[in-house]
Amino acid sequence: MNLKEKITTDLVDFKGRVGVAIEIEYERYEFHSGEVFPSASVIKVPILIECLKQSELGKIDLDEFIKITDRAGGSGVLQALSTNLSLTIKDLMTLMITVSDNTATNMLINIVGMDQINQTMEEIGLHSTRLQRKMMDFAAKEKGLDNVTSPSDMVKCLKIIHEEDFLSANSRRMALDILHFQQFHDKLLAMINTDKVFTANKTGSLSNVENDCAIIKAGSKTAYVAVLTDQLPDPYEARQVISRIGKHIYNEITRKAQTT
Repeated sequence: MNLKEKITTDLVDFKGRVGVAIEIEYERYEFHSGEVFPSASVIKVPILIECLKQSELGKIDLDEFIKITDRAGGSGVLQALSTNLSLTIKDLMTLMITVSDNTATNMLINIVGMDQINQTMEEIGLHSTRLQRKMMDFAAKEKGLDNVTSPSDMVKCLKIIHEEDFLSANSRRMALDILHFQQFHDKLLAMINTDKVFTANKTGSLSNVENDCAIIKAGSKTAYVAVLTDQLPDPYEARQVISRIGKHIYNEITRKAQTT
């Protein structure tokens, strides 16, 4: 079976709702790729893009030290660290991505502005993506204000970080470095040998939601992939399906890299 057939087979009996967007060179696989899903923490990728753009415009200084305040629960480490801690904006960006730190994320939203994040997302063509609340703001969520995106929008984000000219070469390099040091490899990267390929990814999870988006590179071959899910009766089973999709992509691009 080819790549599309393998992935379609994995999705036939998927329990819950799932959307997939994959781009490898000029080939594209889409399965409900334009549908809107709860973003969970993959929304932190466009926030990262906005931070880098504002740095380029001189609106923020990535080396400025910020005192840690308004500590949020959920994922991350800042909530457990000392009370008088100060970190640079770049440190906050790194923690937001690599350990999905919610306190760092909320501080960055305050620094660059929620409205500006949304405006930039619209400018770069993320028409299904919207930041409507801070992390762990469940009161806003109960009012219907949730953060949302689509698989195709997340692939667009990954391409902006890797190859497009919205960001400078230095900013793209920094974003890739940060995403490469991602600590959560339990979905798209779980079944692949990350020593043999370059990976840069961001996961996201909520109750009955399991998401991941990744850049996977083997030699001159690059794959962009986003898998978003919700309404899951069994999140573990969903993670296994996402992991198999990652394995299929890994096999495909390593094979292509060996034949060119």
